[in-house]
Amino acid sequence: MMARFEAEYLLETAWPLEKAAAVIAGEQSSGTFRPVPGETEELKARSAARVEALEDLGPCPGPSLPGAAEGPLRRARLVLSWPVANTGISLPNILATVAGNLFELNAVAGLRLTDLRFPAEFVAGCPRPAFGIDGTRALSGVVGRPLIGTIIKPSIGLSAAETAAMVDMLCSAGIDFIKDDELQADGAVCPFEDRVRAVMAVIRDHAERTGKKVMYAFNLTGEVDEMRARHDLVLREGGTCVMASANSVGLTGLLALRRHASLPIHLHRNGWGYLSRHPGLGFDYAAWSKLWRLAGADHMHVNGLANKFCETDESVIASAQSLLQPLAEPHPGIAMPVFASGQTALQAFGTWAALQRTDLIFAAGGGIMAHRDGPAAGVQSLRDAWEAAMAGLSLEQAARDSAALAAALRTYG
Repeated sequence: MMARFEAEYLLETAWPLEKAAAVIAGEQSSGTFRPVPGETEELKARSAARVEALEDLGPCPGPSLPGAAEGPLRRARLVLSWPVANTGISLPNILATVAGNLFELNAVAGLRLTDLRFPAEFVAGCPRPAFGIDGTRALSGVVGRPLIGTIIKPSIGLSAAETAAMVDMLCSAGIDFIKDDELQADGAVCPFEDRVRAVMAVIRDHAERTGKKVMYAFNLTGEVDEMRARHDLVLREGGTCVMASANSVGLTGLLALRRHASLPIHLHRNGWGYLSRHPGLGFDYAAWSKLWRLAGADHMHVNGLANKFCETDESVIASAQSLLQPLAEPHPGIAMPVFASGQTALQAFGTWAALQRTDLIFAAGGGIMAHRDGPAAGVQSLRDAWEAAMAGLSLEQAARDSAALAAALRTYG
């Protein structure tokens, strides 16, 4: 049987559901708005998209998209499948198939891609995470708990020397992981090469003295040749992680980087809101993130509980759980979730209760740097919080035995 991949959607339409589904399937495979002579039954059997499921979910308000056909709207769960032979093992062409001209059709009043499913042979042909959870733990030396991380702040404006001084302070504080902000790449104030050399000198010095080598994710976002060269500099300087912005470099950029790289790739999702914020449009994280996992992302951001953005806690946990689900057996392609955005020691308890996993990076900026007793106490408060949460203690119970956590509760509570 010919291998097929599937896409699942939430559809809004004023058309009869079966007709709308058929139009979408035709538009995204062998059909067009009018039958053409070459569209034979044999060709359609070989290459046409197929409606695998169509579930009427009832009437809905709307429309979510302007310019759609008018009339009473209904919402439906729609599953389409395509032969892998249509695209080959090509993530850019998969994206064009499952999220291409569908959104422009006047039959569509709203459309959200909620999931993607691929056969094992397709998954096997993609790069997938080269390090993931196990490789990240091996390089960082952190086992049995989350990696405690932070972000260089101010986001941009620090020189290379000032960044290195902050890294020196954070290494002394016992941090596990540090990342550039997504705005900091290769500007004139803090050139990439200068920053890497200055920061890695500090990290190497701490590693030689303490035996602990902090993982730093350098933001190498740029054109493909730039990213390759920047990766190689980080590798030569002894770095253990690089970072790229998914929506800036695109799937082809990440694929090129992954095939070149011998370090973990920390993938930032900045711009995610324009792909997802309307509940009837765009992408669910589970679908979107699978493309980037297939392309080779080792770490992926999922926001955080009680975050500074608009996302609900339920959505954040669902995103993290989706990264921990196998893409296919025997090729799981698991990526490490990164919790960030307004995180402090206080959110550790809810995160553990909801996820019941420690395979994550817990990145706190102000949750470390703004701790009233300094960054070392900020790091300690996070470690104590996670240890207490995993032991089944409440925040209040844990704060009685941890001065750093008690101070965090007073600072952030």
